[in-house]
Amino acid sequence: MKNKFTVENAAMLLIDHQQGTIKLARNLPREEIVKNTRALARTAVEGGMPLVLTTSMEEHFQGLLLDDLQTIAPEAYNNRIKRPGVVNCWEYDEYKSAVIATGKKKLIMAGLTNDVCIVYPAISATEEGFEVQVVVDAGGSPTTLADETALRRMEKHGVTLTSTNQVMAELANSWSEGVGQTIQTIMYSYRQQC
Repeated sequence: MKNKFTVENAAMLLIDHQQGTIKLARNLPREEIVKNTRALARTAVEGGMPLVLTTSMEEHFQGLLLDDLQTIAPEAYNNRIKRPGVVNCWEYDEYKSAVIATGKKKLIMAGLTNDVCIVYPAISATEEGFEVQVVVDAGGSPTTLADETALRRMEKHGVTLTSTNQVMAELANSWSEGVGQTIQTIMYSYRQQC
């Protein structure tokens, strides 16, 4: 496969995985979203990838990021970009600057919710020449229809849709060596919880 995403050429962006916002994602089980988010965060940290976290209005309904993110990625958690309510995080200069500072043109995005928090930055980054994969099962939407509509809209704009297992396998490249062994261990540890 040409033009593959790797731990060396991609950045992981986890957007608004907040304690209140997760309550809005009802088309997938909460436990599945949390497991997949944990797996992505661990893959970034243990694979040596840049990890950028952001929140929206932490002091309101949205709340703080999921506790697991602070445990798994304390540095990224402490450096998270706290937005004052800007819906499209790509339009918030501090966030966009943090992503650009990673030096990566391939972006793996996941967040809550797919129909609001991911659709806009994924399209915006694609429009600016970034290659974007959205991990749809590490997010969700209030309804299946809302989710499907957001996914179609993103695809129409050139965003690649993927799943947690699929993107982890792509990043691993080989289960038998290097970072692939680490990613395989992460993947199996979360799949055994199903």
